[in-house]
Formats: sequence, C-alpha cells, structure tokens
Amino acid sequence: MEKAIALLEVQANVAAIVGLDAMVKAADVTLIHVERRLGGRLVTAVVEGEVSAVQAAADAGALAAAEVGSVKLCEVIARPHPDVMRFLKTD
Repeated sequence: MEKAIALLEVQANVAAIVGLDAMVKAADVTLIHVERRLGGRLVTAVVEGEVSAVQAAADAGALAAAEVGSVKLCEVIARPHPDVMRFLKTD
C-alpha cells in the first residue's frame, strides 16, 4: 500500500472548507496539515492516504473549490519522502 499526499491551495477560507469537505467525502483520506497565509486569504490543505484515494480526493476538492473561489494549486505527490512528511506533520 503506497501512500500519497495531495495539496489543495485556494484563495479564501470558504473555498478551502468547501474543497476539503469534498476531498474527505470523495475518498478515504485524512487531513494532516492546514496552512493559512495572508490572514486566511490563501489557504493550503494537505491530505494523505493511498495513491488512488488521494488522486480522487484532489480531483473532487479542486472541482468543488473552483465553484466558490479560486484554486491556486492542486497537486498529488505519490510516495513523499519522509522528510517531507516530517515537515507537514509538525505537532
């Protein structure tokens, strides 16, 4: 079972919430990180799961977020390096 992450970066909190909601409903993925910049005007959500689930979640999230806001980036990274995961999973 290979893991992957998806990054969905959108303009505005509302688009981030709508996109993230679609992502977790579309596939078996888990939210692992949220980054807010510019006072919440730029939001990045990162989910992880199996490669196929993450790809399905990314597609659904980008589509849903685009209906209510501006999608800046939607990217899937299969088998991310452990250092990348340590960077994202800061406790």
